[in-house]
Amino acid sequence: MAAIHRTTMTPTKVELLTGWLPKQSWYVGDTGTPELVKAGGFRLDDPEGAVGIEFMVVVDTTAQEPVAYVVPMGYRGAALEGIPGEALIGTSEHGVLGTRWIYDGVHDPVVMAQLRALLRGETVPQHQSKSDTPDLTVTVHGTAPHDGLDVQVNRVLRSAEAAQRSSVHLVAGWTWPDGTAARGVLATVALR
Repeated sequence: MAAIHRTTMTPTKVELLTGWLPKQSWYVGDTGTPELVKAGGFRLDDPEGAVGIEFMVVVDTTAQEPVAYVVPMGYRGAALEGIPGEALIGTSEHGVLGTRWIYDGVHDPVVMAQLRALLRGETVPQHQSKSDTPDLTVTVHGTAPHDGLDVQVNRVLRSAEAAQRSSVHLVAGWTWPDGTAARGVLATVALR
């Protein structure tokens, strides 16, 4: 199980996402600089213990209606070779672990392997800020096959979004800036 360190990160994950998010094709905001607040998420464990894995939900409060995004992230102690340059969200100085390279998890093979394991029921989602604590609010609906998983991360979240009946889907919650709780589909698997 991954240990959660109570320390600083400079810049913070939200600060890094503020600069990175507007450059993504799926960003729906109309300002170049979103105002992001952390709104939810969960973690997965890397069986090798080398990569930190977090699915963070952030809400952009600049629009008339706030917009929630999910960003899977892989935290590494060294640069990841062989992936597109835009996959790097940024680097940050961790108060305990030193420099962390933070990647968009859809491009990180360890993050995606663990997401597939979660969708197959082979791993347990962990609380975002407590060590060794399962997050029982994160649920998988349906049963994913053991091979050929075509996983789609839903970057822009919608409350109570209905998944296709023919897919396996991952549901988790977040909190809107006004304190209202929401749940939606973070990822789906298209069954062949």
